[in-house]
Amino acid sequence: MHEADELARSRSGVTGSGGIILSVRCKIRMSAAGVHLFDRVSGTNVLLDEVPVPAEQFSAAPRYLSVALTNACELRCNYCYAPKHVAALDKERVLKWAIELDAAGCLGVGFGGGEPTAYRRFAQLCSDITQSTSMAVTFTTHGHRLTPRLVESLRGVVHFVRLSVDGVGSTYERLRGRPFEAVVRAAALLGSLAPFGINAVINGDTVGELDDLAEFADKAGASELLLLPEQPTAAIPGISDADAQRLVEWAAAARIGARLAISRTGLEAALSTAEAVPGEHPLDAHMHVDAMGFLRPHAYAPKGLSVGGSIMEAVHALRGAR
Repeated sequence: MHEADELARSRSGVTGSGGIILSVRCKIRMSAAGVHLFDRVSGTNVLLDEVPVPAEQFSAAPRYLSVALTNACELRCNYCYAPKHVAALDKERVLKWAIELDAAGCLGVGFGGGEPTAYRRFAQLCSDITQSTSMAVTFTTHGHRLTPRLVESLRGVVHFVRLSVDGVGSTYERLRGRPFEAVVRAAALLGSLAPFGINAVINGDTVGELDDLAEFADKAGASELLLLPEQPTAAIPGISDADAQRLVEWAAAARIGARLAISRTGLEAALSTAEAVPGEHPLDAHMHVDAMGFLRPHAYAPKGLSVGGSIMEAVHALRGAR
């Protein structure tokens, strides 16, 4: 699945400034909301909302960019909305985009696909971006390609990871065609790498297992449970109204150890979700690049603009087209 664009993300909720210590590599982002300080190592965010920022000083890049590095994935989940044609982005091109975005105030880049760990020289790309920018590097994975060797190669160059877990036990095995025990082992590996969260596509198969998913997230040591209401594809209609209502009711009453988040799919209006940055326009919060090199408002958007030599030129063009 693509890296999700979330309303509330662990390591990204803006906090007050009292008593918080930031590293010397703290990144500064300017917006109408104030001065945003971000430390990718600790995940700490501080918003100085009492500081007025002139419009001409606003950071031009979106706060966060998700990137589908490749469409390749060995799983065949029927609810996956990622394109199935062969495509992958050039490593040096992605690195160039990251450096450009970093200079324009972007705080983080998140890799998805397809399956990002199927991308050639994935660990090297993460390392290059971490060394060349002050942005956080994250990725979303199904976990079945994770090995101790790969995890070791990512140590210190990845700041947060999301593990896709749709249902538990036999439900997961039926939907994903892989043993559930393998994803349990993947969670243990990630726990030794960096803070991580659990992603879950919510549909008629999984909505009844939300309590079990929350329990799994807590036991695995995940800091976040991200709910992804199933999106329509050519094969499926997406989450039903009845199941969406069940999800809303469960989320409203849930009491879990991990932070609860939901993707931008329309249901957030029915939930008491916090704004990461108050008053932030969606295109200032997040944009997405697919594996063909098209910049889109988000991963679910049907249309986008081809990124040429400069990703910031595409960012300005996409905003102008809204």
